[in-house]
Amino acid sequence: MKKNKSKKNKFFSFVISCFACVILAFLACSLAFRLSLTAPDSKANAKEVRVEIPSGASISRISEILVDNGLIRSDRAFYLAARFPFLSFRKTVPVMKSGYYNLDSSMGALLIMTVLESGVQDYTRVIVPEGLTLRKIASILENNGICSADAFVEAACDPDLLKKYFIPAETFEGFLFPDTYFFAPDMKARDVLEIMVQAFFNKVSEIPCYSEKSPSAFYETLVLASIVEREYRIASEAPLIASVFKNRIDAGVGLYSCATIEYIITEIQGKPHPDVITYDDLKIDSPYNTYKWAALPPTPISNPGLIALRAAAEPAKTDYFYFTLTDSSAGKHTFSKSFNAHVKAGTQFKTKKTGSN
Repeated sequence: MKKNKSKKNKFFSFVISCFACVILAFLACSLAFRLSLTAPDSKANAKEVRVEIPSGASISRISEILVDNGLIRSDRAFYLAARFPFLSFRKTVPVMKSGYYNLDSSMGALLIMTVLESGVQDYTRVIVPEGLTLRKIASILENNGICSADAFVEAACDPDLLKKYFIPAETFEGFLFPDTYFFAPDMKARDVLEIMVQAFFNKVSEIPCYSEKSPSAFYETLVLASIVEREYRIASEAPLIASVFKNRIDAGVGLYSCATIEYIITEIQGKPHPDVITYDDLKIDSPYNTYKWAALPPTPISNPGLIALRAAAEPAKTDYFYFTLTDSSAGKHTFSKSFNAHVKAGTQFKTKKTGSN
């Protein structure tokens, strides 16, 4: 009887081990495939190449042309991503058009695929700075001739698209990664949006602790990151600012973030960007007013970059409850544990400027 139990236990352990090996192998292959679709060169070392896609060229032939010109890492990965669209979050196999294209080795396989599918034989370099809102990003895209601002905002509110990426909100605010992009003129707004959202999830995957969070905790951290993005000016201070907000949340105290007041004024009230927040502004009745409510705002107030995303997920461990800008030229803040020390440091209600306020 004991021998039978021992055999069963060994068999069960063997099955579990095999299953674990299969899972690990799958994850390793998935990571390798994703990496093989990334750009072979950084933006600093990128090279521009003019390539010809012959008429009637197959996906396999196009893959060979791109890898021969150093534009993609792997012709096989490009072929699989195109031939089996679900691997790259696409619905259909792309119909890539023949012609001459000016491509860049920092674009990445999926963006190159989109450009070839568009048939537009050039691309536009678009810089999306950290800390902008959805509507401000939409304006940048329209000004660069990529897509209309209205169409982009509409795509960002599409319930089906939100469901596809499991976004627990009514818009993609916060999920549009700030970066330098290469878009084709007159692209579909939905395609532009998905490129930016996929860039967000690819970048967040570089911060291990995000994968350990529940969906609700993930979203709360993103909201916090969007505030940190609008508050910090020096990268080294971002974790300290995040720690202040975390300490205040844990203590049930309002965040007292000027960035949230700025969001109310510019995005909700539609007024010009203020240089200084007044005491009357602090009394505005809104769930985004962190001077009035001891909680995070309902949604992100900006689209944060990696520094703020990492700071919100991994805040410094401090006893600070306050910070104020004390060197505007250097962008330095003074951090305090008590209100009296904060007052001595000099309270200032100034707002942070971004690339497109």
